[in-house]
Amino acid sequence: MKALDELTFDNRFARLGDAFSTHVLPEPIAAPRLVVASPAAMALLDLDPAEAQTPVFAELFGGHKLWAEAEPRAMVYSGHQFGFYNPQLGDGRGLLLGEVYNEAGEHWDLHLKGAGQTPYSRMGDGRAVLRSSIREFLASEALHALNIPTTRALCVIGSDTPVWREKQERAAMLLRLSPSHVRFGHFEFFYYTKRPEQQKELGEHVLAMHFPHCLEQPEPYLAMFREIVERNAELIAKWQAYGFCHGVMNTDNMSILGITFDFGPFAFLDDFDAHFICNHSDDQGRYSFSNQVPIGQWNLSALAQALTPLISVEALRETLGLYLPLFQAHYLDLMRRRLGLTTAEDDDQKLLEHLLQLMQNSGVDYSLFFRRLGEESPELAVARLRDDFVDIKGFDAWGELYIARVAREGEVDQELRRERMHAVNPLYILRNYLAQKAIDAAESGDYSEVRRLHAVLSNPFEEQPGMESYAERPPEWGKHLEISCSS
Repeated sequence: MKALDELTFDNRFARLGDAFSTHVLPEPIAAPRLVVASPAAMALLDLDPAEAQTPVFAELFGGHKLWAEAEPRAMVYSGHQFGFYNPQLGDGRGLLLGEVYNEAGEHWDLHLKGAGQTPYSRMGDGRAVLRSSIREFLASEALHALNIPTTRALCVIGSDTPVWREKQERAAMLLRLSPSHVRFGHFEFFYYTKRPEQQKELGEHVLAMHFPHCLEQPEPYLAMFREIVERNAELIAKWQAYGFCHGVMNTDNMSILGITFDFGPFAFLDDFDAHFICNHSDDQGRYSFSNQVPIGQWNLSALAQALTPLISVEALRETLGLYLPLFQAHYLDLMRRRLGLTTAEDDDQKLLEHLLQLMQNSGVDYSLFFRRLGEESPELAVARLRDDFVDIKGFDAWGELYIARVAREGEVDQELRRERMHAVNPLYILRNYLAQKAIDAAESGDYSEVRRLHAVLSNPFEEQPGMESYAERPPEWGKHLEISCSS
């Protein structure tokens, strides 16, 4: 395990030069203090977890100190926001401090969010508030624990620095880790500003750093794009399977690595609602839960347009055609496992769609239903769950089909079935009301609930003694919290 001053930097993106990013120093926040840290994320840098308790930890990630080898840069990019192209984007409140490589040879970007104004702040103050920093910290670490690809969060540092949003709040900084912070919008920026040399330089950098195996293919850029399509199809399949709604799937919020990126007004489903809109600023429902699948394809099409100088239109179109079949295959595989099925049958899609429609009509808790379905034998579980449905007759009909479907797989030891289903059906998810309770306490200076919730969510599949309240259905007020992009 390493101390903070033993990190090894290799700032590969910074070496691309000023056409790709601007050198900016962090603006320190007043009285920096640790809110929460993730030992699992610290381990990615080989850092000793005890380092989080040292004064220099809060000073480094609160903008007061900087490693000599760090080279903080604000990245430039553009993107489509709510379907419309915006040429004036970039790191408006975040800085890529540098890239660190660990003893396993992995490179990790250190990206400090809330670090102050940059040339891309667009009239903003460059700050992040405590509530949004806590939400991103909890979400990224919770998604990782659910085996959903995501950026990681190393820590949140609180402060006494006032910032104004709808009301006066306090600034905070979040240290985000990722193998890359290159977005779809990076390629769009150089495409729409007609800079083919920089576009190619960016492409060569991304290929060499993140898709080196594609260099062995006859058409490396096409091989890279195909993998980006494959990764995003699998990512969004996992979002849909676990009821995660991102809320603001602009192309500047899409990672070329196919990982969950730029948390804003996200939410996990409580009651199942295919039309759920988690961002109250999304008046048209563009980024509703069910729309995430077609929007994923739309965003990939926008990236494909930006890559036309490097790849033929015909090859791009053919590769885009892989997205929906790949999504469907990944999604159905995940949902079979959530239903406790180990084989595939042609009617499984209908069985699933029938269930989701019944859940939609009855407001059934999405996560708890699947967890409880694995608690007992199919017959007992169906009998116990039927009271959650308004259309009991309809659910009974589904239950008969489901029991027969499980029976066709042959006799299975119930304890083995329970173990297998619980390994994919979480007991604990990051519900908005749980996050809000932790934020309310943190804004009063009590960080214990943030830390406790993080610990619970880090082990979502196993029952944790004394933590029963974190697995309950939310109260009615907790289902209707309004979350916006404001941070």
